[in-house]
Amino acid sequence: MLLWTSLLVLAPVCGQSAAAHKPVISLHPPWTTVFKGDRVALTCNGFHFNATEKTKWHRLNGRGETSTLTPGNTLEVWQSGNYRCQAEGSPQSDPVRLVFSSVSLILQAPYSVFEGDTLVLRCNKRRNEKLTAVKYTWNEKTLFKSNKSSNLLIPQASSNNSGNYQCFGYGDKNVFKSNNKIIKIKELFPHPELKVTDSQPTEGSSINLSCETQLPPERSDTPLHFIFFRDDRVILSNWSKSPELQIPTIWRENSGSYWCGAETVIGSVHKRSPSLQIHVQRIPVSGVLLESQPSGGQAVEGETLVLVCSMAEGTGDTTFSWHREDTQECLGKKIQRSPRAELELPAIRESHAGGYYCTADNSYGPVQSVVLNVTVRVTPGNRDGLVTAGAIGGLLGALLLAVVLLFHCWRQRKPGDRFLGDETRIPPTLAPGESSYSICPAQVELQRLYVDVHPKEEDLIYPEIQIIRLGEEGEANISGTLLEDKDVSVVYAEVKAQHPDNSAGKVCSKDEECHENEKLGECPT
Repeated sequence: MLLWTSLLVLAPVCGQSAAAHKPVISLHPPWTTVFKGDRVALTCNGFHFNATEKTKWHRLNGRGETSTLTPGNTLEVWQSGNYRCQAEGSPQSDPVRLVFSSVSLILQAPYSVFEGDTLVLRCNKRRNEKLTAVKYTWNEKTLFKSNKSSNLLIPQASSNNSGNYQCFGYGDKNVFKSNNKIIKIKELFPHPELKVTDSQPTEGSSINLSCETQLPPERSDTPLHFIFFRDDRVILSNWSKSPELQIPTIWRENSGSYWCGAETVIGSVHKRSPSLQIHVQRIPVSGVLLESQPSGGQAVEGETLVLVCSMAEGTGDTTFSWHREDTQECLGKKIQRSPRAELELPAIRESHAGGYYCTADNSYGPVQSVVLNVTVRVTPGNRDGLVTAGAIGGLLGALLLAVVLLFHCWRQRKPGDRFLGDETRIPPTLAPGESSYSICPAQVELQRLYVDVHPKEEDLIYPEIQIIRLGEEGEANISGTLLEDKDVSVVYAEVKAQHPDNSAGKVCSKDEECHENEKLGECPT
């Protein structure tokens, strides 16, 4: 009963007119060969009936054609012949040949079998006489023999199962031979054809693919799934009920051989389309332009200058590069799928002024822009700030160097070292209770200076280095002077002049007002 029901053809999708397709006849029971005295119900399918509509039936036999009108779409028959049906305004259906036989053994087969269906053959004896064994032949070759079942099932039939079938029945004493039955397995759907909206699209555009095939009217309700491939390797989609696929953006590397596949949901029938070549076209680069932000190449020293390279036309992966005109130096390079790219030059200087250009290349060769002249404006605030920063940096560097040298000198002093020679000064000796910090043991040579000194009146001028040490109580003495800051050691130089006729060895600093007095031979205190 289930098999018979499966052979019935459902009406097409709602919205299709009755004249769109031929009607299709289904049988119940499904066999086209039956015994005389049996009855077969024919149903005309393929459209929706209204209550007032009638179906016209045509029967053709050796004596001519007869017609019958029936309310509804079903007709019960018991005579052999070719039957057709016709709804109002529709063409006639394909004929169905029925045979009502009077022989003892018949081979029964369905009216139509499609690839993927289960082919059921039935070896039937009149009056249901019991057979001890049956044998089926296919193209006169033994296909199947059984003493248990009188039916033959061929699952997932294909065109290879088409041919001439016959059965033999074995009784207790007799052997019965059935009629020959030529069975042709029908194609469920033809190989799909892949169609594309544009087989030579431009890079960056979209294309639509469609996998087109057609089910027969008898199986118009059979669900199919579709899949799309490129070059037998790349799966563009999973199995889907939709026979269409959109590729929103296609690139030149997507060129290749495309094909699609269609199969039934249960996977019993699978077919693929022939390949379709798609060649994606690339537009060469043209109209390359170099611009700047700020515009016009007007930059301000210390700020960021952005060089923008753009192209009027060009698709695909594009290599942008920026160069200085005088040195041909490449300042930067970017590869991207975009009609423009940017390069930042941070903290631009006056030395960066000059001509700049850019190039763009998408595999057809680089195209160069015109030269953009960049000028750098120096603001007074920026220049003063730079000078001040440089001066402060130099002063800090000098102070740091002096501290490092003094520390190194202090670390290198050995016990017992003293300053030697007449041209050196010996630092003051530590008094009891003073700090144990050491002073640099190296000899300090006094350099001769002749600045602001008359050579006839004075002999030599030496710089005097006085080193201040902190005692345990944090006190320090320099010529009896108490420093205001007791926590800081002070190193300073004082230039003094030695008069050649000063036998008392009096010394005057250059900051003191020294008066020549040959009688007293001393400077005022």
